[in-house]
Amino acid sequence: MKRVLVTLMTVVVGVAVVAGIAIYTSVAQAEPPALKAEVAGTLDTPQGTLPHATLQLAVYPNSSDKVPPPATPKSPLGQDWLSGQPFYHPTTTIQVPANSAVTLTFIQYDTGGQIYNPFFAKVHGTMDGTMTWNGNSVTEVKSDNIGHTFTVHQYPEATQPDFFLSVPLPMNKANAKTDKAGYPVDPQKIEVTFVTGDPGTYVWNCEFPCGDMYQEFGGPMQQRGWMAGTFEVVG
Repeated sequence: MKRVLVTLMTVVVGVAVVAGIAIYTSVAQAEPPALKAEVAGTLDTPQGTLPHATLQLAVYPNSSDKVPPPATPKSPLGQDWLSGQPFYHPTTTIQVPANSAVTLTFIQYDTGGQIYNPFFAKVHGTMDGTMTWNGNSVTEVKSDNIGHTFTVHQYPEATQPDFFLSVPLPMNKANAKTDKAGYPVDPQKIEVTFVTGDPGTYVWNCEFPCGDMYQEFGGPMQQRGWMAGTFEVVG
């Protein structure tokens, strides 16, 4: 009888732990508020004249008094488990209009290094296959000069329109001049323009190993609000 009770309690505790982890994960992965692209006139594209929308994101190496961290629940043990980690700002939930030209500007404040897969050092999915980096048109960045990437892709087995966009964001030098918050005074500025199709919901993430744990792909890299999020094309 005692053995049965011990076994039963072990199962109950196990179920409770799994349920607790599931609940915590669900809360931790809550969708941040959306940043909506603003339509500003039209743009001539290979697909014809389309509505033209714009939006801007920043990438910070860490939070500060100047830039607060994303609103993320703390770990079950109470530690601020993502403290000091990089993140996209002001959100990782992006909304852009369907069947439009969209210009997305990145202000990149982080350092970086070597990316594991050089595929992500190249520009993919923009209107002309290029991006503008500090005023210069380029198709790729040296694979040892990557700070982050912004990579949008399909959900597995999705039935919605195909969409893929990947933008390499160059690093800042470690000895770059910084402000009082520790951010470079002359950050990297990257701009891309791409064309959307019909409505769909996609995911995006950073493909540069900027996190911790296994191969530096843990922590903020798998956390909405930090280095991963949702990319919505809305009608």
